[in-house]
Amino acid sequence: MKIITEVIKITLLRDMVLNMFGNFIKAVIDVEKEIMAIDGELHADEEALLLVNGSKQENLWGINIYPELPKEERVEFDSMINLRPRQGNCTRSVDDPEVRNKIIKIVNKLIEDENSA
Repeated sequence: MKIITEVIKITLLRDMVLNMFGNFIKAVIDVEKEIMAIDGELHADEEALLLVNGSKQENLWGINIYPELPKEERVEFDSMINLRPRQGNCTRSVDDPEVRNKIIKIVNKLIEDENSA
């Protein structure tokens, strides 16, 4: 598992999926620190890594990233760690559109596509 604080190339994620789930990689995004943990078997493992490194649980959201898909379709909001009724999120998705948009912006900021300069 790794905490990503600076830009990484999409090719790194493509290599990682071959060792994990085949077509996606799990990630947990800290929407406050604008960082993410990747390459864990479970979102809960990535969440734990971020927590021991100073993140707050209410800022952490689990997603799946599909590196082969276009940037606009790459992020899937589906994780058990997203179930948090006390924060008004009663599904495995991320119900708040503002939080969803922030997650997408963070992912796009941290992952560089081949055609990006």
